[in-house]
Amino acid sequence: MKDNVLISVNDLQMYFKGGAIKALDGVSVDINRGEVVVVIGPSGSGKSTFLRSLNLLENPTGGEIVFEGTDITDRKNDINKHRQKMGMVFQHFNLFPNMTILKNMTLAPIKLLGKTKEEAEKTAMELLERVGLADRANAYPSQLSGGQKQRIAIVRALCMNPDVMLFDEPTSALDPEMVGEVLEVMKNLAREGMTMIVVTHEMGFAREVASRVIFMDSGKIVEEGNPAEIFDNPQSERLKSFLAKVL
Repeated sequence: MKDNVLISVNDLQMYFKGGAIKALDGVSVDINRGEVVVVIGPSGSGKSTFLRSLNLLENPTGGEIVFEGTDITDRKNDINKHRQKMGMVFQHFNLFPNMTILKNMTLAPIKLLGKTKEEAEKTAMELLERVGLADRANAYPSQLSGGQKQRIAIVRALCMNPDVMLFDEPTSALDPEMVGEVLEVMKNLAREGMTMIVVTHEMGFAREVASRVIFMDSGKIVEEGNPAEIFDNPQSERLKSFLAKVL
């Protein structure tokens, strides 16, 4: 395995109806440590399917995903062990409504990492402090705004000390004025060197933060490059027409 490659995706396929629908059609890409890879493309292009395949929330039809040297598509491997190293943030925050914010954040580290309650709470409070929500530790999710919930969802994933963070359209369910506060947390993570793979419609974020932008359409990677290459000098007609609609 190449030293700096964290995730290597080789010929990933996801076919439905006997191959009539190709949600992923031979996707191959390497994700390096410390990279911020932003995946863009029209609805139905396979972006979210690709992202959710990386921790097998979607089971590919074929191909392999090698994460930290292990092919996680091989059923002999314990996917739950690998998922602990992959933080995932969804559109909808997936917080437990009957638990306080602090309990939401400490549950997994205590159960899965074997941390003591004190250790887990110390980490959780430090992370809440970082996103300006330490005063909400004993609140319940229903008492928070959408932007606050999504910031909590991000730091909850960070409580597991993951090696990579996967974001599936993390701002698409938010009111426009709340988007900025969530993107700010993500920008800070990027500055600190966290490996991130982000599916988003926020082109400004992609331009500012991405080390690499991947454009997908019809289950394939059509084009990839740094933000300047993708946004200022698109090569394919498909990307040109997509950008004409969204920029």
